Amino acid sequence: MKIVKVEALPVSTPLKRPFLMPGTRITHIHSVLLKLTTDDGLVGFGDGGDTSTWYRGETQDSIIAMICDHIAPRFLLGADPRDIERIVGRLDTFVRDNNQAKALVDFALHDLKGKALGVPVYQLLGGKCAEASEQGWVASAGPVDQVVREAVIAHEQGYSLIKLKSDGNADHDVDNVREVRAALGDSARIVVDANGFWNYEQALRTMRRLDRYDMYCIEQPVPYWDIEGMARLRARIDTPVFADESAQELHDLKEIIDRRAADGLFIKMQKAGGLLKAQRWLTLARLADLAVMSGCMIGSGLEASPSAHLMIANQWASQFTHENLGPLIIHGQWENDKEPIEHDIARNVPVFRDGKLYPNEGPGFGIELNEEFIAAHGTPGKPARTVR
Repeated sequence: MKIVKVEALPVSTPLKRPFLMPGTRITHIHSVLLKLTTDDGLVGFGDGGDTSTWYRGETQDSIIAMICDHIAPRFLLGADPRDIERIVGRLDTFVRDNNQAKALVDFALHDLKGKALGVPVYQLLGGKCAEASEQGWVASAGPVDQVVREAVIAHEQGYSLIKLKSDGNADHDVDNVREVRAALGDSARIVVDANGFWNYEQALRTMRRLDRYDMYCIEQPVPYWDIEGMARLRARIDTPVFADESAQELHDLKEIIDRRAADGLFIKMQKAGGLLKAQRWLTLARLADLAVMSGCMIGSGLEASPSAHLMIANQWASQFTHENLGPLIIHGQWENDKEPIEHDIARNVPVFRDGKLYPNEGPGFGIELNEEFIAAHGTPGKPARTVR
């Protein structure tokens, strides 16, 4: 079995309503769909999810150029797609950073291998430790009454953890937490995600005000590069600190562990560089006895699938709550079991029910592409590329 064709398609999916973060108003998810075709006609695919200049610095253009100009001709065409370890190892040796592009390749390889063997991806990763992964809800930034209303509905829908996005205003962040705690009571777990937009002084002052509300954690309170500052902050506040943007490559995790800079870690498959590297990432977390939450880049049912499979296959990860909600955020839904999602890159989006995510059971990721949707939502001005 050999890879004979690589296709990269830029897709822009509109959100039902904008998602707000500090300095960012997301109205479309600009993703890349990758297809790998073999000489016996099998096709594996993956979706990289939303691209952004501030999170990993990758865009549709950079991902497509890296894959089509460098990765495909050098490492994919003519390769056996079942040799994932070999391919990923070569990418890490000869392609620096570009983890979202590398993750996209890894996703498509796992989908292809699962199809070749006739098994779901979770079987390639160790089999089932759980039937589904528990999910927390991520609320868009906004006015306090709007945030509280969203948090209350999410909690009623079965989401036991509620994440509140900071909008960069400390007073507003404190107001949000105070009112959400009052509305939900003591049983709800509350997280604030600063996305690294606070400096150390802002983080310290704000967290001293927030400590009284018994939050589950504060996510990435300081810039990604300030691991030393995160360690100092952790020693001076009561709320557990979880690292996201700081926890990228394995050497970053080692520094976080050595400095005792975090109580837990956020993983995204794209940030880690794919499923194979994510398993190594989770091994370090387990070694350090650090809780893990898996997020997403906000994407389609296909984008949500790698995490959905890994979070039930990895014993360490399977015991924690995650936030892999891309399709629900895009389509403005709380679940898709009773209200199926139709306008998506995936024709059969994995099921979200009662605050849990169930991966599809078919070979590979078990996803069927919605070719009509993909054709209608190609990113304007950006053509698809094919490499043979």
